[in-house]
Amino acid sequence: MTPELKFESPSFGKRIKGMLGVDFYRLFHTPLFYIFLVIAAIIPAMVSAMTMMPDASGNTMEPLYSNVWQIIASSKSLYVIESIADYANMNMVFIFGGIMVSIFIGHDYKSGYVKQLFTTHAKKQDYMISKSVVCAFAIICMCLTYFIGGTVGGLLVGYDTTVNVGSLVLAILGKMVMSFGWASLYTFLNVIFRKYFGISIASSFFFGTGILIIGAAAIVESLSLPTFFLNIFLYGSSVNASLSSNIGTLVICIAVSAAWSIIYNLLGTRILTKSDVY
Repeated sequence: MTPELKFESPSFGKRIKGMLGVDFYRLFHTPLFYIFLVIAAIIPAMVSAMTMMPDASGNTMEPLYSNVWQIIASSKSLYVIESIADYANMNMVFIFGGIMVSIFIGHDYKSGYVKQLFTTHAKKQDYMISKSVVCAFAIICMCLTYFIGGTVGGLLVGYDTTVNVGSLVLAILGKMVMSFGWASLYTFLNVIFRKYFGISIASSFFFGTGILIIGAAAIVESLSLPTFFLNIFLYGSSVNASLSSNIGTLVICIAVSAAWSIIYNLLGTRILTKSDVY
């Protein structure tokens, strides 16, 4: 009597390890990844060294910043943007990252990779987790090149370098931690608009700029309602991680990023499970 053969399904760890291996391989062999790393370095250097704004009288043009580290983070936690200088910092990486994620995931559908992947019975949640992790890694790398470019630009101009080093480090770590939340959001958006490549890029850019959140905060503030919790959850480190950061700031960023990651991965998995993924 021929014994019955039994095939065990790979464990979650093995599935994720395999998918991460493929996604990281594709990322490192994608020229776009390196192009965005360069963009993330050049933009802050240019903004820091070349951007001029009129002074209070409106008659004299002066540099946008006075301190090297203002291109990295705002001087304090902001819940409604007060000036362009408050907005133009490492938060710009989330815009670059959103566009890159859209193109990276969009290629999965254009190339037929997704069809091949799910034909082999890959779990939908594995796809969401793997893409979120790999894209978060890419955004973190952009944060590093942004830091290098912005710092070099500010030093070349001769800005003041005075800073609380601990707060600066915590601000950078907070923004890097939020990369996981942002990557999960972008992966979720691209799952929703998977058949509309242009819309997926536009949506990632729109949410990355924070226009929606800034507008919501302005409305809430005009109604004399508290904006703190609204902004902390919806825009995370972009309003909280600053040059006055402390350990509590980092804890908030970790909590918000974890919440975003769980929520958007669950929603994305549900969409992939309930609809045509091709």
